[in-house]
Amino acid sequence: MPIKESELILNPDGSIYHINLKPEQLADTVIVVGDPNRVERVAQQFDNIEFKVNKREFYSQTGTFKGKRITVISTGIGTDNIDIVINELDALANIDFKTRTVKEELKSLDIIRIGTSGSLQEHIPVDSFVISEFGLGFDSLMYFYQSENILFPEISQHLMTHLNWDKNKSKPYIVECHRELFTRLSSNKTFDGFTATNVGFYGPQGRVLRLPLQDASFNDKLATFDHNGLVITNMEMETAAIYGMARLLGHRAVSLNAIIANRATGEFTENPRQVINNLIEYTLNQIVNEDN
Repeated sequence: MPIKESELILNPDGSIYHINLKPEQLADTVIVVGDPNRVERVAQQFDNIEFKVNKREFYSQTGTFKGKRITVISTGIGTDNIDIVINELDALANIDFKTRTVKEELKSLDIIRIGTSGSLQEHIPVDSFVISEFGLGFDSLMYFYQSENILFPEISQHLMTHLNWDKNKSKPYIVECHRELFTRLSSNKTFDGFTATNVGFYGPQGRVLRLPLQDASFNDKLATFDHNGLVITNMEMETAAIYGMARLLGHRAVSLNAIIANRATGEFTENPRQVINNLIEYTLNQIVNEDN
């Protein structure tokens, strides 16, 4: 049964609706970044560029780095955009746009996030890298899909008890990275992470400007959570959704985080641009090294 035009929306040129890519333009290895400007910073490292395209906040370039074909795409901020990007990347890989049917042979993409994050633990300093073993989602994205078999409800329940979780908030979910990709991109330069993904930058991450918080001790309680040695290391806005969508669709995902702030100590990096550049170089070289 062909997928309806209202469900799989294509542009007049045959590209997919939001991210504006055609199937042949997508590499099997995809780097996702939040900031559209970061796409150019990644692509500057490429040996050559096949094409560039942008629509809304979604900027993409495909090229090669040391012989490896890679697509880099910006998602913008937040898990709602991750839902769009991962679904559309999967459609490019696994749906025949001419017949509007799912292909018989499905492809598994490597989806690697390069992002910025704040550490919740004193021992993870600014300018360091965290590679996320697990993602903890405070949004409700996973509950719109049949996701029970990829989640860790025991950890979620322990966390809600520890946080004295407000019943009006979405139930947290936990998703694991792709273990092989995690191992290949880890090194003595990375901290293993349990990364919290929240739905906003200010109140949801415990920041106060003018609005009081429902739970002023939220960050402190997050930082002291311990489930059999599993400690929440950092907080950002995309990782858990990337892990969930990738697992549901059969892709391999891992998230690398440049730590630009330490929420426990109140420190902020002196050079955020340099630390993200360092992570870009590290990640690209790790991707190439995995093929050697």
